[in-house]
This record gives sequence, C-alpha cells and structure tokens, in this order.
Amino acid sequence: LSYLRSFPFDRIKIDRSFVSLMCESGESRAIVKAVAELGTTLGMTTTAEGVETEDQYRLVRENGCTDVQGWLFGRPMPASELCTLFEQSSALTA
Repeated sequence: LSYLRSFPFDRIKIDRSFVSLMCESGESRAIVKAVAELGTTLGMTTTAEGVETEDQYRLVRENGCTDVQGWLFGRPMPASELCTLFEQSSALTA
C-alpha cells in the first residue's frame, strides 16, 4: 500500500483471482469493494481484470469499479487485428 503514496499512480487493477470468485465468495466481494473505495478516495480509476460473466460484471460495477476488462467484452488479439474489428463494428452501426 505504501507504493500508492510513493509513485504517481492513477489506476489500480484488481486481479482476476478476486473477480473470478466474487459470485461465490463474500470475502472476494469485500476485497474488490475495499480496493474500489480506496481508488475512489484517492481519485484513481479501478479496473477489474478477468470479467467473464454478466454476474461478475454486475458485481464489480455494484462494488465501485470504474473500468472492466475480460473475455466478456472480447478475447485477447494481436494489435494488427484491431483495425478489422473496428471496421466490422462500424459496419454494424451504420
């Protein structure tokens, strides 16, 4: 925790090991909530890693995480494939 004061961080990432157990474990939910509240108090963005289900997404948002990442939103891919993804997305909304 002392690193939060020593370095100019603007984001706290919450490890997927806590996110993956949120639906089953009150302890994991409490940890996610505490870290998200700490981030809010310090003016930092909190990113929940490894969100794979709608229930996990709902819980991390309810517990104060500002950003999420994980397979629910997209699989990892090479940067070279991003242009194709954006082009396909634009075609769907046009």
